[in-house]
Amino acid sequence: MAHLTLVEKKDISSFRKLAIGSWQTAYDPTVYGTLTIRMEKALQYIEQFREKYQRRLTVTHLVSKAVAEGLRRCPDANAVLRFNKIYLRQSVTLSVLVVQTDQGDGKVDLTAAKIENAETKTLLQFADEMQAAIDTVRQRKDKALEKSKGTISKIPHMLMNTFLKVLSLLMYTFNIDMQWAGMPKDPFGSATVTNIGSLGLEIAYVPLVPYTNVPIFVTPGAILDMPVVEDGKVIPGKVMYLSASFDHRYIDGFHAGILAKTVKELLENPFEKLDPV
Repeated sequence: MAHLTLVEKKDISSFRKLAIGSWQTAYDPTVYGTLTIRMEKALQYIEQFREKYQRRLTVTHLVSKAVAEGLRRCPDANAVLRFNKIYLRQSVTLSVLVVQTDQGDGKVDLTAAKIENAETKTLLQFADEMQAAIDTVRQRKDKALEKSKGTISKIPHMLMNTFLKVLSLLMYTFNIDMQWAGMPKDPFGSATVTNIGSLGLEIAYVPLVPYTNVPIFVTPGAILDMPVVEDGKVIPGKVMYLSASFDHRYIDGFHAGILAKTVKELLENPFEKLDPV
């Protein structure tokens, strides 16, 4: 007699297949942390930015730009591991996880839109490039990304663990460009941002995904109406919890402190730190 009554799920997304193939154990070097950020000025800034530039700007844009600036200020955190040695990236590539819902009811996939040289871009450039990247991904016009998904869909489930380990070994450990095999170049970049606030969540921690070699996952949550203390008085305020998962093998509290300070500085003082509005 079976221990459980089970039915195999046949129809799974490419993202879910990747996730299953990524982890064989819960043992990992992850450090988790949450930052509390006042968002009144950020919300005002977003509104004025939209009016001036006639562009769609969201909290995700602000957080992504702030993370890119944090990595510029803390280059030691902008790195990958190869042969158990730390190698520093020469530029910041930011990726944003994007939901794809064009496969029918109940079929949701998750993929990444990326911005290269994110640390050098103005917020206006950042917003334009991110929107173009998101549109390309959602409309499935990123040929390299779609080709890679096609390749992944052909890998048998029992071989996914081995496939992802070999893929990571070739792309990051040996630093081989695998575009010829249908794998996009550096698809997840230096850090990944995924907005859980759009799902109504306040706090969530994304697990490190071994095959991506991304050491930082950042999750801005929903903006909440909360009492805050200002000048010794309790007043109504807008607060967001910004959570992050770090790879402790080469990012420690010192690096995390620089990143957290930078992100908080830019989000709480956008009129002084970001594009003029």
